[in-house]
Amino acid sequence: MARKVLMMLIAASLLMGCSFNEAVGTVVAGVQVIHLGGKVMCQDCTKSYGEWTHGSQPIKGGKVSVTCKDDRSRIIYYASDESDEEGNFNMAVNKYINGKELQPKSCLVRLVSSPHLTCNIPTNFAGGITGVNLPVRPTVLYRDLVQYQLGTFFYTTPRCAKPAAGETHDSFDCDANNNY
Repeated sequence: MARKVLMMLIAASLLMGCSFNEAVGTVVAGVQVIHLGGKVMCQDCTKSYGEWTHGSQPIKGGKVSVTCKDDRSRIIYYASDESDEEGNFNMAVNKYINGKELQPKSCLVRLVSSPHLTCNIPTNFAGGITGVNLPVRPTVLYRDLVQYQLGTFFYTTPRCAKPAAGETHDSFDCDANNNY
């Protein structure tokens, strides 16, 4: 009796595993495009702390790029997109490039440029300068939709930007011609 129950459990688990794999296989096999999304915002350090942390403004036309590499670290795909009025960007990347399947983990998304007159210095909050690799698992996986939702990338004003090492500013330089 116990042997019969054990055999039924094994058979049921095998059937469940097969149907699950077949269902997942049909969903993933039909995907031809990977969608990437996120936001581009302006973070102004001249505001109070509350406004600075929660008062970010969306940047319309902020350019974001995606660069994907193959297994030999050669660039096989590059595209860019601009953010809308709300700061959102959405890109569609073909899953197959030159007949080979693109590995999402080999794609890097980063800031490119900002059309904003004063808020145009990229920051590395959420990896805006160095770039962010796509996560191992997509945010949304539903039927033929595979979407990776990335965080928010930020630009800031020149006043907030930290000067690069070795960079000097005329207003801070001491020379023999000053009146002090």
